[in-house]
Amino acid sequence: MVISFSASCRSYGTCPHGGKRRARVGNQGKTLYEHLMGKRLIRDLFNSKGVLLIAAATVLDAGHADILEDNGMILTVRDVEEVGHDGRMSVVLLNRNLDEAIAVVKGLFDHIRITRQIPLAEIRTRVIPVIRQSAERLHLFQLFTMLQVKHDYIYRHSVAVGAVSMLLGKWLRLSEAELLQLTTAAVLHDIGKTQIPLELLNKPERLSDDEFDTMKRHTLIGFEMIRKTVGTTQRQASVALQHHERIDGSGYPFGLRDDKIDLFSRIVAVADVFHAMTSKTVYRDPSPMYEVLKQLESGAYGMFDPVVVTLLIQKFMQALIGYEVMLTDGTRAKIVLIHPHHQTRPLVQAGDRFIDLSKEYSVHIERVFPSDDGEQAR
Repeated sequence: MVISFSASCRSYGTCPHGGKRRARVGNQGKTLYEHLMGKRLIRDLFNSKGVLLIAAATVLDAGHADILEDNGMILTVRDVEEVGHDGRMSVVLLNRNLDEAIAVVKGLFDHIRITRQIPLAEIRTRVIPVIRQSAERLHLFQLFTMLQVKHDYIYRHSVAVGAVSMLLGKWLRLSEAELLQLTTAAVLHDIGKTQIPLELLNKPERLSDDEFDTMKRHTLIGFEMIRKTVGTTQRQASVALQHHERIDGSGYPFGLRDDKIDLFSRIVAVADVFHAMTSKTVYRDPSPMYEVLKQLESGAYGMFDPVVVTLLIQKFMQALIGYEVMLTDGTRAKIVLIHPHHQTRPLVQAGDRFIDLSKEYSVHIERVFPSDDGEQAR
């Protein structure tokens, strides 16, 4: 979402955005915007011609007050936020950026549904930077919480799989060029679904065999669409084709095994399942976190790349140290230690009592409570 204003610059001098600027008259501008100085803008500001004047996340100073005055812009406290003690972007701003990126993906997918043309440049400039920014600046569990589906599952899922895949790629020490390729491929992994009937995508009941065969075609369709898009690679197209393949040969469309499945596809397969299982969709409720982790862990020695799955579980569980959780027996506790050989079953503390879930197999983690440290990204 952007803010656009109709006022234009006026005489004398040159504005930073290419227009003419009038001479300063007293301290009127400074006084008008004084209450905004030192606060951070929460969204991009554009003029009536669509030229970016001040970017989101900018901390406003006197120079920005000049730009606001020159363009006749009136901002309120709802357009800015306080800056934390270390100047980091807030969770509120990052969440808004993610929601805006998801809205962009929805618009692009609607366009692709009609034209079958992928606007790759828009994805690279309007979606990928937001994913990178969020993955770099948000605590892992905060990112996970923000990307759980609220609505528009297909579009939020595409962004979520992009974010989780980027993190996995970074943890696997892929190069910057490979990370860009991987993240773009992950966002586009389900692009073939734009050519599947909406009534099938949104059907709450179990699909018939014929309907499932139709649904599986999205892998082949997506492969062809990406392959024909200027600026993409064969490897990116292969992610759309292979993200439902499984290491044990049980996947589709070709039943590939082991290293016949590209590493990018193995990464996206894990990210895809992880987000899908923890999200509410038209056909299923989200699974409890412990169930998702347990299933991924068991799949690490059959369906999924064990290196990728182990890395995701390790990073996710380490990120939860200090978080409060609800156990399946109703006990509220705090995670204090992750066992290296039983990572999904940590040591937790409930009051003065310590519970070692690696030994107490009758209970599991059912729910993780959000952190109380508020708005600041970590």
